[in-house]
Amino acid sequence: MTKVLLLGLGRWGANHLRNLNNLPIELYVAEISEKQLEPARKLGLPAERLTSNYKDFIGKVDGVVVVTPAQTHFPLCREFLEAGKDVFVEKPLTLSNDEAKQLAEIAGKRGRILQVGHILRFDPATLWLRDAVQGGEFGRVNMIRGHFGGFKRPRNDSGVMFADGIHFVDLFNFILGALPKSVLAIHHDFMGRGLDDVSFVSLEYDTPHGKTWATVETEYFIPGKFREVIVCGDKLSAVCDYNVAQYKIKTYANVHIAAGGNDFKATEGVVTQIETPPEEPLLAELRAFVDSIKTRATPRADAWSGYDSVRVLNAALESVKTGKTVSL
Repeated sequence: MTKVLLLGLGRWGANHLRNLNNLPIELYVAEISEKQLEPARKLGLPAERLTSNYKDFIGKVDGVVVVTPAQTHFPLCREFLEAGKDVFVEKPLTLSNDEAKQLAEIAGKRGRILQVGHILRFDPATLWLRDAVQGGEFGRVNMIRGHFGGFKRPRNDSGVMFADGIHFVDLFNFILGALPKSVLAIHHDFMGRGLDDVSFVSLEYDTPHGKTWATVETEYFIPGKFREVIVCGDKLSAVCDYNVAQYKIKTYANVHIAAGGNDFKATEGVVTQIETPPEEPLLAELRAFVDSIKTRATPRADAWSGYDSVRVLNAALESVKTGKTVSL
């Protein structure tokens, strides 16, 4: 049986624990705080598979799931990869381009699996959007807009762009099958923490269907919870609400029809509810990681996709500092 170590039992680590416990693996758990090991004990994991020192288990497991603060990802992942372990690491892969590239290269040289927690790649709604966009159903995709926000406690290991905006940056790269050629960003720090708590990132893509302009808005302030993506093509548009369990996508066959000169008619077309399979993306991505350990198949969210997202976000940080558009 595949043996997997979960490292970190914070807020999100607790969700990993619940899902990993439902997979056919032998699960080990490490958490520096003895108190935070209590949820694992309540699930019935034996004491010999729980520790406050992850080094106790490195020699016993096949893979490691890293759910720790972003600043720790590079040294931990490097240690595990060099020890010959396959690794799943929560996003962001790292905070720096150079460190992300180093990890991708180490994984490649050592023949190790390195999967990044770009969870939206494992949502059935995302797969439908990707196939429809790349299959030409939307025609030329003029714009994509994403809002990932809502009132909640800020993370303290990174700004809101690296904490949340990265979800939609990676999502847009995946859906469009391309990287942006330029980035323009504006950040605000209303809480005075030295970290962005509001982020607006504008991305320009060149795709086989033409140029696409994308925007990602993230913040910690607007009442409610927002996980919405809007895709606007010249043949079809769609609204996808990732908060919804199953019926996430509605498409709109709205088109503008030339009426001579600069005049256009706005013609509203059929509205269609798209049904996708109900599946918990976190469970899907962890199952995929365990499968990759067995089959050695390249993960859907591999290290290079993690590197690409980090590159885009660091270009956004440069844009914030300079006030200029940054080319990739």
